[in-house]
Amino acid sequence: MIMPRKRWLPQWVSEFRDRHGKPRYRFRRQGFAQYLFKNAPGTEGFRQEYEGCKQGLVAEPIMAGAERTKPGSFDDLVSRYYRSPDFLDPGDRTREVYRGVIDRWRETVGKNGRRFGDSMVSDLESRHVEAMMAAMLPHRTAANMLRKRLSALMNFAIRQGIASSNPVLATRPYKVETDGFHTWTEDEIAQYQKRHGVGTKARLAFDLMLWTGQRGGDARVMGPQHIRGKRLTVTQEKTGAVVSLPILAPLAESIMATRSGAMVFLLSDQGRPFSRKGFGNKFRQWCDEAGLRHCSAHGLRKAAARRFAEAGCSNQQIKSWTGHVTDSEVARYTAAADQAMLSDAAADLLMANLRNRLANQNDNQLESNG
Repeated sequence: MIMPRKRWLPQWVSEFRDRHGKPRYRFRRQGFAQYLFKNAPGTEGFRQEYEGCKQGLVAEPIMAGAERTKPGSFDDLVSRYYRSPDFLDPGDRTREVYRGVIDRWRETVGKNGRRFGDSMVSDLESRHVEAMMAAMLPHRTAANMLRKRLSALMNFAIRQGIASSNPVLATRPYKVETDGFHTWTEDEIAQYQKRHGVGTKARLAFDLMLWTGQRGGDARVMGPQHIRGKRLTVTQEKTGAVVSLPILAPLAESIMATRSGAMVFLLSDQGRPFSRKGFGNKFRQWCDEAGLRHCSAHGLRKAAARRFAEAGCSNQQIKSWTGHVTDSEVARYTAAADQAMLSDAAADLLMANLRNRLANQNDNQLESNG
């Protein structure tokens, strides 16, 4: 049910009810794609989303000529998909990645001399998908990502009545033997800290990730407005999850020692907040300067999770920091935990439990004899 725009809502924003009857808010402006807000009006998150919509960053301009795509083609399907909840509901970073994969694929020219985007959706077969994946070797991860995006497109095509089945389901992904981003070791953490001292921008960026367990994309937008009392409240860019974290002493020292902006802690050399790509490039530079070319921002998030695991924290406690939903996600991040340390801790718990049981048995025997 569409509801009229209320007077207190900003321009181009209207309220509607979803299938559960809950109020939702959308941005609709002529010449721009529709955007569904994740935060409620009046919140800081809503304000940031709205500014992004006005600037065309999240509700992107519709390309001229898009309405003239051939009906039933992949270009037609993708233009519909980009306006659907399937694409709009994930976070900004996720949408950016998905769009990059899809747009690169549909601009690719096949052996017949035609763009994939000009091809008809109904003509796609499993053998075509396998051939496109094979053409991307040896980049197995990229091939698997394309497979996932094509499968999502075909599921959407079925709902749109453009296709009757999903031929991608008959294909298999490549096996990828990797643990993902390298998890920083304690020696590597010390090496970075030695190169970039407290009070430097490089150290603050490092501390914001290590002592909160958050992604680089979230660290780059953290600022004084996120501090409430002695806690840091973060709305994660990727998932929309909200985490409230105590500000640990090393992070507090780093924040107090570093000159920062009024809205964000980290400013670029031009005095502006970092863009997502700009922050990634800058942190890459800082790691290289410390001689840590194999380390990354995301590896610090894994290091934070590893530290919690080594401290004996439960999965639920770790998730309260990282914002992960499932135990399996946590397991991937804590896989680098020191096995010897954990086995020693488990041994201490085991022996303590056995001693308690033995003591209870002895007490029971004394009571029986008495």
